[in-house]
Amino acid sequence: MTYAAIWDMDGVLVDTRQQHYQSWVETMARHGAPITYPQFLSTFGMNNTSILKLWLGPDTPSALIQQIDEQKEEAFRRLVAGSIQPLPGVRALLESLQQAGFRQAIASSAPQANIDVLLEASGLRPFFDAIVSAARLPGKPDPAVFLAAAERLTVPPPNCVVLEDSVAGVEGARRAGMRCIAVTNTSPAAQLAAASLVVDSLEKVTQETFSHLLINTIE
Repeated sequence: MTYAAIWDMDGVLVDTRQQHYQSWVETMARHGAPITYPQFLSTFGMNNTSILKLWLGPDTPSALIQQIDEQKEEAFRRLVAGSIQPLPGVRALLESLQQAGFRQAIASSAPQANIDVLLEASGLRPFFDAIVSAARLPGKPDPAVFLAAAERLTVPPPNCVVLEDSVAGVEGARRAGMRCIAVTNTSPAAQLAAASLVVDSLEKVTQETFSHLLINTIE
């Protein structure tokens, strides 16, 4: 039987919070709609379409959403290029899971171009058997991106463990029927309590942690 680890990217594999915030600040200021840091944090983990409809209203024209989306992501890729390292514990856990036979995927709300830039900068691409961008899928907490990742890995949802840092991501994993490890890199533990396990660093997570979470499936 095969098992899988499905990783969110921003805030789990790499810390891009400041680059995302700065790119939003720059872009929204151009459109006369300044944002605050609490506004930004409340949407972290959602895709840009969902974020912009929340900030600008559900009836915002699609053409404007697309324009702002493209401007924001162009700014983000400029800010992030060459400045990203994996978060503590990430590389060791990726290696351990790979050696234990877990299939691994990225399931991110980011556009594919952003994922490519970050994987290139961090050197993490070889660990992943599948990469799924939710930029054109229903955004988290909808489970679509996690279910798509499981399908590409050919691993059933009950055999998957999601690694997340956002409230929306934890809820999406729950709706997908997957166990979830939440790390408190961007949200406090109390907000992530729906996860199967909450940790303050992936340095505290091992392959044995995954096996423990999956014990009911293994039996």
